[in-house]
Amino acid sequence: MTFPSNSFLDESFESYQAHQDRPDKPEEACGIFGLYAPDEEVARLAYFGLFALQHRGQESAGIATFDALGSHCYKHMGLVSQVFDDHILKDLTGHIAVGHTRYSTTGSSHVCNAQPAVVPTRLGNLALAHNGNLVNAADLREELIDRNHDLVTTTDSEMIAFALAEAVNDGADWVQAAETAFNRCYGAFSLVIGTPNGIIGARDQQGIRPLVLGVLGHEIPESGQPAHYVLASETCALDIIGATYVRDIEPGELVWITAEGLTSHTWAEATQRKLCVFEMIYFSRPDSIVNGESLYSYRRRLGHQLAKEAPADVDLIMAVPDSGVPAAIGFSQQSKIPYAEGLIKNRYVGRTFIQPTQSMREVGIRMKLNPLKDVLEGKRVLIVDDSIVRGTTSRKIVQALRDAGATEVHMRISSPPVTHPCFYGIDTDNQDQLIAATKSLEQIAQQIDVDSLAYLSWEGMLETTYQDPDSFCSACFTGKYPVEIPEPFKRAKLKFELKEPVAT
Repeated sequence: MTFPSNSFLDESFESYQAHQDRPDKPEEACGIFGLYAPDEEVARLAYFGLFALQHRGQESAGIATFDALGSHCYKHMGLVSQVFDDHILKDLTGHIAVGHTRYSTTGSSHVCNAQPAVVPTRLGNLALAHNGNLVNAADLREELIDRNHDLVTTTDSEMIAFALAEAVNDGADWVQAAETAFNRCYGAFSLVIGTPNGIIGARDQQGIRPLVLGVLGHEIPESGQPAHYVLASETCALDIIGATYVRDIEPGELVWITAEGLTSHTWAEATQRKLCVFEMIYFSRPDSIVNGESLYSYRRRLGHQLAKEAPADVDLIMAVPDSGVPAAIGFSQQSKIPYAEGLIKNRYVGRTFIQPTQSMREVGIRMKLNPLKDVLEGKRVLIVDDSIVRGTTSRKIVQALRDAGATEVHMRISSPPVTHPCFYGIDTDNQDQLIAATKSLEQIAQQIDVDSLAYLSWEGMLETTYQDPDSFCSACFTGKYPVEIPEPFKRAKLKFELKEPVAT
């Protein structure tokens, strides 16, 4: 099918990205969404599912659908609301939909790398949406090129799609082909894959990246019974379309959803679950459910624990909005120190393609966060954030608070120091760009100009989950990677190793 050109978005978005300061946060890979729902407007439901997952990636968005005539796909650079309109959604017909919002980790930020990745096979096209990162991408790419596959992108997601297509073309059915392809992939991957016959959902052996299963409506079917099934990175994407959460897809599991219902397959024996702990701390929306509770509740407990570990004599507690709010509220509850909003966030700052003037750029943080002078003036302030990666934004925030009249500024972080890069689908830079990997606690406090600084302990972060501490990947804090990293790939980001951990 043919769609109108979107060259304005293409050029303006790339210009905007080129000039935009990177946030002082870990940056997520992607959000994925899938739907099997005959007699429903699957493209429209996918649109709203992706809208709920917009926080997981703002570079590009795409939806592929399947009907009796084949597959249809539209994807482009920009936010979900910028990429799609009613005309486009009406042309994406069918009973199966696969959607994706992207932040690039493997593969540059360019429209050719937008997903879903659509690849032809002898059984028809497949459309693949991927969250995560393969650590053997270089080897897999070389294998596929040696076998004369014409790769058109620089993403590991396309490599998974071609590996699956290769198995189909060798005679396997969709489930057999998926199992064969997944066993060629090492690293982190949650996948939703649309086919003419059904939809696949799968997670890697460790379950590093999340994937949940739901059903449209409130009736949960008996095992194997037909239903309108939904797959998504987070439960917030189920809520927005009126779907009911059923369960998580398990590590090493593949589900196959067709007109006959859902069947579950173990494509690899699961090792111990290693869900990324940053999903708990920051990435997932606070209203998403993990381990039977909202992440808001967990993040508020982080604040309770932080107040026990690192109290301060101050007049008010405030947060870096929005991600620091639950922990700041928890800190206030535990410490009995009043909580107040000291910074107001402009939630539309990422929606403009017009560049600020140089003088406005020098003002810096006020494009995104504006301090409330009458709240801060003459006060000793403690500000809570969920993480510090580079320290650049933190310093600007502290300066803005001092300029607004705060007499003291103390900072508390509701996670441990980020000392190691992630190789599993989170862009945390090379190690030498991580402030806690290169500086002591005192040096960081001096650089960001706070009166005191403290991080939550690693033990406190995990204890507060109320889960087995070994069921989380916390490699960005410890350097202990649950999936072995090939040396060339590892050396690219690990410039050095800390001899002594940063004190918390």
